[in-house]
Amino acid sequence: MQRHLLLWTLLFLSLGLNAQNVKFTANAPAAVAKGDQFRLVYTLKGGEGSNINAPSSIKGFDILYGPAISTSSSTQIINGNVTTDSSESYIYTLNANSEGTFTIPAASITVNGKSYTSNSVQVKVLPPDKNAQAQQSGNGGGGQTSAATSTAQNINSTDAFIRAIVSKSKVSEQESFVVTFRFYTTLEVRDIGKIEFPEFDGFMVEEQPLTPTRQMVFEHYNGRNYYAVDLRRTLLFPQRSGKITIPSGKIEMVFNVKSGKTVQTFFGPQYVMTDVKKTMTTSPLTIDVSPLPEGKPANFSNGVGTFSMTPSISATDIKANDPVTIKLVISGTGNMKLIKTPELELPKDFESYDPKITNDLKYTDNGLTGTKTIEYLFIPRYQGTFKIPPLTLSYFDIKTRSYKTISTPEYTLNVAKDPNAGSNSATSFTQSDVQVEQDIRHIKTGQPALVSVDSFVFGSLSYWLWYIIPSLLFIIFFILYRKQIQENADIARMKTKRANKVAIKRLKLAGKYLQAHKKEQFYEEVLRAAWGYLSDKLVIPVAELSRDNIEQELIRFGASEELIAKFISILDTCEFARYAPVESDTAMDDLYKDAVDAIGEMENSRIKK
Repeated sequence: MQRHLLLWTLLFLSLGLNAQNVKFTANAPAAVAKGDQFRLVYTLKGGEGSNINAPSSIKGFDILYGPAISTSSSTQIINGNVTTDSSESYIYTLNANSEGTFTIPAASITVNGKSYTSNSVQVKVLPPDKNAQAQQSGNGGGGQTSAATSTAQNINSTDAFIRAIVSKSKVSEQESFVVTFRFYTTLEVRDIGKIEFPEFDGFMVEEQPLTPTRQMVFEHYNGRNYYAVDLRRTLLFPQRSGKITIPSGKIEMVFNVKSGKTVQTFFGPQYVMTDVKKTMTTSPLTIDVSPLPEGKPANFSNGVGTFSMTPSISATDIKANDPVTIKLVISGTGNMKLIKTPELELPKDFESYDPKITNDLKYTDNGLTGTKTIEYLFIPRYQGTFKIPPLTLSYFDIKTRSYKTISTPEYTLNVAKDPNAGSNSATSFTQSDVQVEQDIRHIKTGQPALVSVDSFVFGSLSYWLWYIIPSLLFIIFFILYRKQIQENADIARMKTKRANKVAIKRLKLAGKYLQAHKKEQFYEEVLRAAWGYLSDKLVIPVAELSRDNIEQELIRFGASEELIAKFISILDTCEFARYAPVESDTAMDDLYKDAVDAIGEMENSRIKK
């Protein structure tokens, strides 16, 4: 009986755990174009569902088909623990029939007698692409496409480009605005090259952290639908008035476009695609920055935005030598980092420390928002009653376009005598006695350190060694490196000495390609090693060497006819083999040995030009 009860208990616990792990979610594209078909997918994980209740009609969309049900499962074994994950997908095909932003309602499903509800999905329907519409009417029908007109010879600037977008073009000094560098494309992107963002002279810069795995989104711009992604978002605070120009930014992209050639396939003629690099630039932007209005307070904190201030003090009734902290929490949105720290005026003879500043800020399109905490630490050294004047913060309110001042209350400190201080301690005095104490100087005690007046450094051994040792080191250094300096000055000789090392290094890479049976890379590397070696050895740029003049240059250098013929044979074999049918491994081995022998023979001959 106990065994059966245990089994039933474990069964109910497992059912409860499964129920807790059940997830039912809805997914659809964030944006589509009018007339596009797309999939709405409801996914169930952690159980077997039944009686799915999906919306029968959805505003803005036509339900063409569904649900199509698919299932999947996976099993993992980690450290002897077996876990099985299963999922069911209910797929609906929808057609967007109206422009606008629409919400797809949630669906519900039953799992083990319990009902689960999915999330709702918001989909933005964009206008049709004007290029796609023109192509559609010209072809007499067919689906909507991106209608990209770019080829390998010319990448159309309307098919791919980069924009610099500013949230405001007219701002005041210290008023924040956002500049976004956004990339638009209708082409297939193969690779991203060098990115050069402009310098923001005249601005304080705060970068918005963007996720490295961000996805491209569908966006309608200038009558066309593009895939777009933000490359950089920057919050700028102008530091001066006038017209400030943000220069151009650049980005290199590699696109896969039509090469202009077609090939015949089973399905008819098809375009041959090729990769093309394109550099795109943004247009310069001019920001009109107006100065802050007249009437700036004398204690203006440089703050522009909307702020509040919350003060607090650790204690007002204390003993001498007890630390006191005044905390100031500035909250709001604006140029929080640029706000000047309010100056705390303390009574005479208070020991004070530099304020501790802590920023807890977040990036928003309206500026930095959060809190700036300032902690003032000081220590009263004498008993008495002291007044601490209010701390003030004057700023320009961006909403009301006016200056505002906020302040803390005046604090009164009641400082009692320090009971741990002795009768001779400074804290046993009152503030009026401080001047007397400052006139008292303590007598120094201990054994003094005396120096003989007859001891002089000038003329001693250590004095002369300070001159002799550096001089000897300089002479030795000059002798050792004089020859090396002369050799380095002879550029031609240095290039000749390096020729064999560079060639052998290149031939080692060719040897790896030989072992891997990579014919094209092998011949290309041997050819590059041979041309590079001859260029260094003959002290002639590679661009000036050719099949026609190499023989004359080797004769002028003094090489034998047999060696010249061997080098020319190596060059011809490599050039021919790169475009000829695959050679045998034996031929590749022979060529590699010939290249090594030719370079070694030329080095061993020690011929001088």
